[in-house]
Amino acid sequence: MYLGVDCGTQGTKVIILDADSAAIVAQGYAPHSMDSDAQGKREQHPASWIEAFHRSFKMAIDESGVDSRAIKAMSVSGQQHGLVVLDKHQQVIRPAKLWCDTATAPQNEELLHYLGGEKGSLDKLGLVLATGYTASKLLWLKQHEPDNFDKIAHVLLPHDYLNFYLTQEIVTEFGDASGTGYFNSQSREWVEDVLHYIDGGKQHLLRALPPVIQADESVAKISPEVAASLNINPDVIVASGGGDNMMAAIGTGNIAEGIVTMSLGTSGAVYAYSAKPPVNLQPEIASFCSSSNGWLPLICTMNLTAAVNKVRDMFGFDLQQFNSAVMGSEIGAQGITMLPFLSGERVPALPQAQGQLSGLTMQNVNAANVCRAVMEGTTFGLRYGLDLLRQADIQSAQIRLIGGGANSEIWRQMVADITNTSVVCPANKEAGALGAAIQAMWCEQKFRGNPQSLATLCERYVDIDSAMSVAPDMASHEAYEAAYRQYRVQVENLQQLSSH
Repeated sequence: MYLGVDCGTQGTKVIILDADSAAIVAQGYAPHSMDSDAQGKREQHPASWIEAFHRSFKMAIDESGVDSRAIKAMSVSGQQHGLVVLDKHQQVIRPAKLWCDTATAPQNEELLHYLGGEKGSLDKLGLVLATGYTASKLLWLKQHEPDNFDKIAHVLLPHDYLNFYLTQEIVTEFGDASGTGYFNSQSREWVEDVLHYIDGGKQHLLRALPPVIQADESVAKISPEVAASLNINPDVIVASGGGDNMMAAIGTGNIAEGIVTMSLGTSGAVYAYSAKPPVNLQPEIASFCSSSNGWLPLICTMNLTAAVNKVRDMFGFDLQQFNSAVMGSEIGAQGITMLPFLSGERVPALPQAQGQLSGLTMQNVNAANVCRAVMEGTTFGLRYGLDLLRQADIQSAQIRLIGGGANSEIWRQMVADITNTSVVCPANKEAGALGAAIQAMWCEQKFRGNPQSLATLCERYVDIDSAMSVAPDMASHEAYEAAYRQYRVQVENLQQLSSH
């Protein structure tokens, strides 16, 4: 038995994978709350992640009857970019700032200017700093809470903190580290220059960074105290783990070139495996490392199902009513275009943007068209990201669709038609947790001296649901092209306004 933990923004999921039957035999879920405000604050206390982990683990064991002492290894998938700071006593100093926190936008601009703009950032980091990365949170902390900044003895990411709780060891791995903004994803090393700028050259932060391990390495065995609290074997191995996108790549079998994972979750993401550091990337692409010892060029949009659900709630529709409304409108929503930037946006880089509806007339203003416009607008954002990857010679023969939106037959077909690419869905919808369980097996087998390739494991444990596969319709694709061009015009207009 192998345990996969996915600690996301909204909650923590736990699954248990039976290696012999290749089946998920247990799963549990516990929600998190978030502290937010209109100025972009998005925070959670790490203690809530630990509580949710215990609750979801207990739920999985209680409802399945699985023998918890049969678990051999575990791995943690965590939301990327979050900032967890510990003091010299290894206690949490303050709540964690999350990936979706946009209060740090001014600090991101300051750091980007210091690096020499987009080109300087690409040269020094292998990617362009974006609001939401960990670096700007550290600078924000120094400027707004200097007393807390001075207490920092350890700087961790969310999945690092959970690994610390499980093992009492402080380490990180290349995939998650590459999303901090002070790590070079090409050379795979910390960038001291950025850290020195933030702490004024004191090397305070450099000393606070954890050692970095390979994706197929283990952190340590679980601590005796945690093993006892979970009633699991103290010989359980805790694998390196990684960021949620990196783990979802493993959980969708996206460990070889040609496969693209697209996530229709609260936020949206498009990413593809590369065996070598990608070159000729546009600034909007984050050239992260993967958690399979390769690279994972990625784009992320901050508004996906959250924006769609906000529109659905505005009209008081349930899912069936919303889907009926979308189907009652034609491609292009009769000329209505929505920029669904309700939480600002990362790609394109518009952290302070607000949502917009354009093209409204007395003839086309109705619920059906607005519902279709929000679904199209969010999907157009992902299409733009996929185009950027393709321009960088990243292969995209097939899209593997995950996230809550993948359950929608309408949305699956829309993705296929807008991108002109075949779409398939993994049979297991919890890609991050499954990827963590597979990685746990990979690391544990290496630790025990009986290694298997990750490709072999993914081939066995990642199944595709053939009933949910769709091919693009060329007539629909051509109709979407006109609507997509109009969307891009509106985005470019907004970018011009934001630059003044």
